[in-house]
Amino acid sequence: MTDVTSAKTARRPHHWRRDLTELAALFTAVAVADAIANLIGHQPDGPYLLIASAVALAVTAGFHTWWARRHSHAPPPTGSDLPAEGDGVGAVPAHRVDAATTALLSTPTAAGPSPSPEGMVLWRMRTTVRDAPGSLAVLCSALARHRVDILTLQTHPLAQGTVDEFLLRAPAPLPAQQLSRAISAAGGSSTWIERADTHDLVDAPTRVLGLATRTALDAAELPLALRQLLGRCTIHSLPAVSITGRATGELTPVEGVLEQTVMRLRDPSGGAITIERPYLPFTPTEFARARALVELDARLGPRVPRSEHVLTLPEGNEITVRRADSSDLGAARAMHDRCSEQTLRLRYHGPVHDADRYLDHLLSPRFGRTLAVQTASGRLVALGHLLWDGDETEVALLVEDDWQRRGIGSELLSRLVALAIEAGCESVYAVTQSSNTGMVAAMRALSLPLDYQIEEGTLVVTARLDATPVRSLPPYEQAGR
Repeated sequence: MTDVTSAKTARRPHHWRRDLTELAALFTAVAVADAIANLIGHQPDGPYLLIASAVALAVTAGFHTWWARRHSHAPPPTGSDLPAEGDGVGAVPAHRVDAATTALLSTPTAAGPSPSPEGMVLWRMRTTVRDAPGSLAVLCSALARHRVDILTLQTHPLAQGTVDEFLLRAPAPLPAQQLSRAISAAGGSSTWIERADTHDLVDAPTRVLGLATRTALDAAELPLALRQLLGRCTIHSLPAVSITGRATGELTPVEGVLEQTVMRLRDPSGGAITIERPYLPFTPTEFARARALVELDARLGPRVPRSEHVLTLPEGNEITVRRADSSDLGAARAMHDRCSEQTLRLRYHGPVHDADRYLDHLLSPRFGRTLAVQTASGRLVALGHLLWDGDETEVALLVEDDWQRRGIGSELLSRLVALAIEAGCESVYAVTQSSNTGMVAAMRALSLPLDYQIEEGTLVVTARLDATPVRSLPPYEQAGR
């Protein structure tokens, strides 16, 4: 509502009867004043009585003005004056605080000066409180006494109580244990707290819209979007049919299933999506948000960005790097037929005749992202996979024999790691045989911290992506097509 509309609404109707009443009252007051003046003025002490009456009226008017200003501009109550739970008039309703109280509770108290921004840290905190008037006010008061600013607040209603999720800015010397004890003393239970960063400053509606946009552009983004929406959790996509062709029996109701720390949603591509978070139960609000993202993915259907990059290898051959999906299944099987048994064994770590069975899984956007390399004639000669493996990420490469040792594997690996960094992955790992020197060399060329684990001839190389950028791509000639 605008100011103009408010002024029109506040304006009362104008009537001529009120004007006549005011004029009559004015004439009556003048007549009464004249009669009193004539009656008192002719007495010996009349002038003194008139002056005393004027002074008394002036003092009364001044006192009335002072009293009105004092009680209409009273300062907001202090923390000790906040209504407690169970108070009647003036009690703060559950999870509703007016602007003055919010400003008070988000401001450091007189216990000490406000810390500088450099001395503050961000925390994400979640606690369960009773859904009763004044519960949120008491909680905020406890935070204010420790000079903690409330940056954002989300509420998750439950059947019994309410889960409040805060983004807090607290003094760096304040330990998490002390903050948790203060929340417990203020009525919070099942409190969970962890460090946050500047990315958490984005409000919930903006973050959800951004995740929906990413999901709409790329089907491979759904697991990542769910992980960013729900925090630290493990996501498994379970297909309806296994690699061997057997039915897995994964049948989830359309509306999904919520069981404390586990939620199950029907995968639009078949099977189920299982999300687990052992340390913190999911709320019905989080379940509804996750289900909305899955429904969006189902309505949009299969989709993969079709951007292509043409590269010129050092020897002069042109290759095209692009995203691949299930539509490339025939070309991928043809490449398998051209690969030697040794190449397939190094890639799949098992019987060569089972290699084709993995392609349906590997090329599905639900399980990750796949990059394909094709020649100028359009023949597929290499595949690179970035696979979502629960809360970890695997990279895998397959290069046709005639195109090995030309830098294609390193090119694919660099791009896959760049995609992993963009997706917020903390590390990637590659599983191969200890004799696969090409894969080991490609991992080392990333210039990232590496961890090696060898067990019965199987080598697992893990590259840590946090705090260290991936090496720049080779200076090949690039052009978009």
